[in-house]
Amino acid sequence: MTQTTSVQPPRAPAWLAVLSIALSATVFCTTEFLPVGLLRYISQGLGVTDGTAGIMVTAPGLLAAIAAPFLTVAVGSFDRRRVLLGLGLLLVVSNLTAMLAPNFGILIVARALFGFGIGGFWAISVGLGARLVQEQHVGRATSLIFAGVSLGMLIGGPAGALLGELAGWRAAFGAALVLSVAALLAQWLALPSLHVEQRIGARNLLGIFGTRPARVGLIAMTLALCGQFAAYTYITPFLATVSGFGGTVISSLLLGYTLIGLAGNFIGGSAAQRNVKTTLIASILFIALSLAVLPSLGTSRPWVLVALAAWGAAYGALPVALQMWMAQATREIREGGMALFVANFQISIALGSFAGGRVVDGFGLLNTMLLGAGLAVLSILTLTLAGERSRSTEEAATS
Repeated sequence: MTQTTSVQPPRAPAWLAVLSIALSATVFCTTEFLPVGLLRYISQGLGVTDGTAGIMVTAPGLLAAIAAPFLTVAVGSFDRRRVLLGLGLLLVVSNLTAMLAPNFGILIVARALFGFGIGGFWAISVGLGARLVQEQHVGRATSLIFAGVSLGMLIGGPAGALLGELAGWRAAFGAALVLSVAALLAQWLALPSLHVEQRIGARNLLGIFGTRPARVGLIAMTLALCGQFAAYTYITPFLATVSGFGGTVISSLLLGYTLIGLAGNFIGGSAAQRNVKTTLIASILFIALSLAVLPSLGTSRPWVLVALAAWGAAYGALPVALQMWMAQATREIREGGMALFVANFQISIALGSFAGGRVVDGFGLLNTMLLGAGLAVLSILTLTLAGERSRSTEEAATS
């Protein structure tokens, strides 16, 4: 049976809708990691410690972790276009509030609003490619949406560092405000109605924990991302105080981290299609090695550049490998799996940045890098030992 529609390109409006979601994903994730580059400017401007300022990353992470599964269940079959527009409006309000915040408390309120918005956005948007284009184009549409997520995650820190240095941290949130308005307008113009036939229930989400690959993936993911963000949240103070780089140089270094990370994103995606477990372990291993050497080599600028390059490439590959692992582990309920992926991702960001902040304030910047490396090693051990146990179980069952 020949399907002549397989050679037809998707309609332009469908791709405009996909691109509007990808744009919103980029803006959401850029806003999420903007404080990484702004950390020292905000701590100085509002009179708080670097560790306390890290709550700007912790607070939205916790709210997003709650919002992702909650909204997936709560919105039921409600038109996803309206849900996404509401979440986009929440992004606008949060950035406006952050830009005008008179004190650190109001800034945290703004970030909490943002956390609720991004948690819901991630859980709902990443699976919409299949709703917008023909079946043969779903892979490309989903890749575009994920590319927006990865791009935003990677550029947030450098953008914050550059704008913070040139114009101040309020200007950085002002730029995010402009982008969030543009993204909301793009979705309003491009998205069609997106009614949902099948509702996701709480029982469906809990059922995902019944599969061993999903449990192992979630545990390894938590450890790896906690290690990543325990260190990355405080990379700008590290580069400034330990390595002695100036503000404009730091923004350039984080931009380089971003570009290398984008390359790692595509390399990791290609490699994960062949062997997702090997790709996942390799990416976490390079993160661990990079973080482990920074405390001893942090005053040597050439070695810092090498470590940052390896770290950026490895982290670029990590989210793609994690997404593919969870997608394979939750084939029967993909939307529910992505809700748990988002929730766990955000919890890990929050826990990692919080733990890193406590270590920074109590033991110094060097030790938060070692904390990140240690957690990454535990993640690798989880994946490796779980794999060995699975093989042992299979061999016993077949003998």
